[in-house]
Amino acid sequence: MTKAAAAGQGAVWRAMTPADLADVMTIAAKVHPAYPEEEAVFAERLLLSPSGCLCLGDGGRLVGYIVSHRWRLGQPPELNTLLGAIPEDASSWYIHDLALLPTSRGRGAAEQVVRRLADLALEARCSSLSLVAVNQSLGFWQRQGFQAVQDAALDRKLASYDDTACYMVRELNA
Repeated sequence: MTKAAAAGQGAVWRAMTPADLADVMTIAAKVHPAYPEEEAVFAERLLLSPSGCLCLGDGGRLVGYIVSHRWRLGQPPELNTLLGAIPEDASSWYIHDLALLPTSRGRGAAEQVVRRLADLALEARCSSLSLVAVNQSLGFWQRQGFQAVQDAALDRKLASYDDTACYMVRELNA
């Protein structure tokens, strides 16, 4: 099966470039209006982790993106915060944001990119994937093998998202 077929109807994941950031911001505003972030946050993630930042293209236009990077397990960055650097002791591959326009959902593209990130995480010697689930996405992430983590120490970090945000982890087997 080709990458295009796996992603569904001609959509293909490719490396994000700085030229994509305007479209990424437009998609973010449509998909995550309750979780606004400055373009500088996306630009920094792209600079720090180019292999973890991908765009979903379909017919010459962007219909989705994923931003991810290595990070410390159990310490998700607060929303709309610059990182400065990736910690040397980062042991988890953190999915900062996955956004697909409604017309591109349900075609397997999200599942495909999660598998791709799991491979990338293993190559980077990370033992897990981690994320903060928002927008009622808990079920999707559970189907991808993520489990909710209940930890009072996370409450302050998750407060920058909202009351329904949930930190999740998927252990990886090498």
